[in-house]
Amino acid sequence: MILYLHGFRSSPDSFKARLMADAMAARGLTDAWACPQLPASPRQAIDLALGLARDRLADADSPRELTVIGSSLGGFYATWIAEQLGCKAVLLNPAVHAARDLATQVGEHHMYHSGAPFVFLPHYVDELAAIHAPRITQPDRYFLVAATGDEVLDWREMRDRYAGCRQRIVQGSDHGLSDFAEWMPEVLEFALGGKPVRT
Repeated sequence: MILYLHGFRSSPDSFKARLMADAMAARGLTDAWACPQLPASPRQAIDLALGLARDRLADADSPRELTVIGSSLGGFYATWIAEQLGCKAVLLNPAVHAARDLATQVGEHHMYHSGAPFVFLPHYVDELAAIHAPRITQPDRYFLVAATGDEVLDWREMRDRYAGCRQRIVQGSDHGLSDFAEWMPEVLEFALGGKPVRT
């Protein structure tokens, strides 16, 4: 089971989310896929994602049957959820210090894929600070994909935050991982278990 959490200003229509959704559908695993539109409020986003994660784990034999995949801010959320539930997590260029980084984004914005306006309120920064996981437990539950060419976040902070975890450091690329199709089979292998998944 996979729960995909998009990044700041993004949506389920993002490039990576659509690639993942298509890959899951091609394998007949649509029912094992969820990718919600997250609210701007981090607290509301976490409540929504955590509720979906718990629903998906209700009949599972182990929390590790669920993998939360998070991109950018979604990676920050995914880490917190994995620490709460004991599930697995894949982090795609994740925000490591979300409260610090998004403190500069207070104000009005538009969604990337729809153009819909939204406001990132000052107290949302406090909500981010409240859900920061202080440390990574059981590093084998985590897989980091970090691009050295990320123009938004520092890949070295990601590498250090997830030290001891499985890591794929991509040389070059960008924040959106525009070459994600190349790395998606490895992500699916980790998320679904078993042998490498061909796309």
